[in-house]
Amino acid sequence: MRIIPAIDIIEGKCVRLTKGDYDTKKIYNENPLEVAKSFEGAGIEYLHVVDLDGAKASHIVNYKVLEKIATQTNLKVDFGGGLKSDEDLKIAFNSGANQITGGSIAVKKPDVFEGWISKYGSDKIILGADCNNEKIAISGWQEESTLEVIPFIKDYQSKGIQYVICTDISKDGMLEGPSFELYDRILKQSNIISTKRSDEKSHNLKLIASGGISKFDELPKLREMGCEGVIIGKAIYENRISLKELENFIIKK
Repeated sequence: MRIIPAIDIIEGKCVRLTKGDYDTKKIYNENPLEVAKSFEGAGIEYLHVVDLDGAKASHIVNYKVLEKIATQTNLKVDFGGGLKSDEDLKIAFNSGANQITGGSIAVKKPDVFEGWISKYGSDKIILGADCNNEKIAISGWQEESTLEVIPFIKDYQSKGIQYVICTDISKDGMLEGPSFELYDRILKQSNIISTKRSDEKSHNLKLIASGGISKFDELPKLREMGCEGVIIGKAIYENRISLKELENFIIKK
């Protein structure tokens, strides 16, 4: 299971929100690159960057921060927040993103999102399946749709999606633990084991758990459940989980 720390950006600064509420903004560092380098120094290889200004503006905003991180570290960055057009994607990839995450676009303009999967490949495009009460939330979590999270994921899985980040908004930033039960159901209902070869894994969903991580002990449980990755934000910034613990977890895996 990949360990993926999160850097959320507002006005070029590293911040965290609670339940996606912009009024709860807390600035942790004025320099996201400094934070990224500290993660890399702990042996971490992956980073989740969210352009919160972009999510509000519905177009990419903080691509210069992405560019700095991509050019001055070796971290593999997945980038999301407000990516709505082919031009946004071009800017993100040109700025050094290894993968991009699309959420609202997958709901509002599925034809565009499906086109991205075809053009860039399923290893480059992540489906953002953020939900509240198991209903997909969009527009920086400011709107709730009528789409249910598991059918939404399964539909896109049939269209070629492999990677899915699922954030339970009710858990996000609360430090009360992730949605184990929801992730378990998603994995059980989405994974298809081929009968042709016992080692066939190509149809299996690569689920990345996000939201609510509060302590180190939750990580082995998510790994055993079958999560491909876990995004950790506030628990790191509030010193609930140390970089040393994450480094040891990566070494032992």
